[in-house]
Amino acid sequence: MGFWGNRLMIPKSHPRYESLKKRERLIKYFRKGIVAEAGLIAHGRGEAFDYLIGEKTQPFAYEAEKAAVAMMKLSKSPVISVNGNVTALCAGEIVELSRILNSKVEVNLFYRTKKRVNLIVREFRRYGIDVLGKEPDARIPGLEHNRALVFSGGIYSADCVLVPLEDGDRTKALKGMGKKVIAIDLNPLSRTSQEADITIVDELTRAVKVMIDLAKKIDENQAREILKNYDNRKIISQSLIFIQERLRELSLLL
Repeated sequence: MGFWGNRLMIPKSHPRYESLKKRERLIKYFRKGIVAEAGLIAHGRGEAFDYLIGEKTQPFAYEAEKAAVAMMKLSKSPVISVNGNVTALCAGEIVELSRILNSKVEVNLFYRTKKRVNLIVREFRRYGIDVLGKEPDARIPGLEHNRALVFSGGIYSADCVLVPLEDGDRTKALKGMGKKVIAIDLNPLSRTSQEADITIVDELTRAVKVMIDLAKKIDENQAREILKNYDNRKIISQSLIFIQERLRELSLLL
């Protein structure tokens, strides 16, 4: 069996089954009004980088995921920032991760409308939580667009923010406020990846599932040890070397 997408049954044996399933989910949530048009483009860009890392959680990503869980576990007020794509692809998993790590969840959108915010808030309520979304009461200094709109009891006062998917200028601005930023971004060369304290070069749904598993195992003592030995520049370098070597190996097969 498989799933129906655009009136076509996609069998599980299809080599692009998981990828197609995510695409169809994004299209569905675009039609609902949750995913922005630009979100579809962003997903395609990320998917191209996922091909380059072999569509697997590589060791450099796993190390970053461990560090991310450790940082959030030791934080006093962690917040997970969500947008339309995150909501469409893994709202349930985000809720599970937030509960394990005692983290708030806040809606933050570039293409912000009251309708989109309300739809995303409603989607998360299906999983039993109220997220911060409506009527933000603070601004991130230095940003002039809608991502500057945040909550004083959420991202604005957080000591650690998980930013799933690319968001370079906000990452830099959050760092300027003295916050620790964790990024999930398949592009190791993006501004988000380069600015973050911890850069997870992995596909969103895989990364969140790994983090959930790790969050159940890592205690505070282990978290301190993990962070003591973590080097984000080394992780980014390892991801680029992996991509370079993999492309070289693949080119020899042509």
